[in-house]
Amino acid sequence: MRTALVIGTGLIGTSAALVLAGRGVRVHLVDHDPAQARTAAALGAGYDEEPESTVDLAIVAVPPAHTAPTLADAMRRGLARGYVDVASVKGGPHRDLQALGCDLSRYIGTHPMAGRESSGPLAATADLFEGRPWVLTPTRDSDTEVLNLALELVALCRAVPIVMDADAHDRAVALVSHTPQLLSSMVAARLRDADDTAVRLCGQGIRDVTRIAASDPRMWIDILAANPGPVADVLAAVAADLDETVRSLRALQSADETKRAEGTAGIDDVLRRGNAGRVRVPGKHGAAPTAYETVRVLIGDQPGELARIFADAGRAAVNIEDVRIEHANGQQAGLIQLMVEPQAAPALTAALRERGWSLRT
Repeated sequence: MRTALVIGTGLIGTSAALVLAGRGVRVHLVDHDPAQARTAAALGAGYDEEPESTVDLAIVAVPPAHTAPTLADAMRRGLARGYVDVASVKGGPHRDLQALGCDLSRYIGTHPMAGRESSGPLAATADLFEGRPWVLTPTRDSDTEVLNLALELVALCRAVPIVMDADAHDRAVALVSHTPQLLSSMVAARLRDADDTAVRLCGQGIRDVTRIAASDPRMWIDILAANPGPVADVLAAVAADLDETVRSLRALQSADETKRAEGTAGIDDVLRRGNAGRVRVPGKHGAAPTAYETVRVLIGDQPGELARIFADAGRAAVNIEDVRIEHANGQQAGLIQLMVEPQAAPALTAALRERGWSLRT
């Protein structure tokens, strides 16, 4: 790939353009808002101008509702040898392109499973896709040359290619991406009118659950409108669990011992099914999740503290597998949770205590 055209210079489009430009590909940038394209160009993502001749690959990075019309226009104008889109739904755009009579041999639908709560070119980074799944949905009509260009794009972005059927992809993202977004927003919505005293009690759990609720509503309306059926199916199953959980909780309020026992069984069931589902979430490097030991350390909120504790862990020859920080309300301190292999926890605990860190059990 020597030349590329990125249509849509938001987070995903600009991030892909930054990667390609950094690898020596001449990237052309266009957007319905010329200011966004100029911003992406100023970041080093390419040139905010349409190409004068046919490019190797056109990457369409626009909202799902505009994906098919934008692709059809680019194909009609012969802008590229191959075309991909990065929309978060795949079945709808493919069917729309068929209805428009487009040459589907030159097109492959793709979806990088990467993103951030922030949007726009200023949120873009060249490492956004590293190690992340990137779904490709070729069909028997797809040209081998276009598939190779799509795979080259994924490889340059250092993502992990996954080939799927378009409709199977849409059902999958409804479960692992679209429904979690709505549930996160629903939980966060409970906080809007909550008492200030209650909000001050927020800890890491509520921060984890509501993190993606900060996402742009306009973007998510576009995504959900393009995949409403599969998302509604997942939410209906969640709603059934919620109804059963509410009944179980009400039963726990009963004076009847039998009802209380039924309530306990209902809560136990949903929690254990949750345990079983969580175990299936891939862990480090995509492998099966590992049960790490957590070493909790009180850490001051000042420059250099994180570097110092990581250096001390390194001196103890302990690899930190994961890390979380919980900030203390109203204090210049926080609790850092260092996740390590179980056999490494005693050595890390002893080394940190020896170097003066305040550990918490």
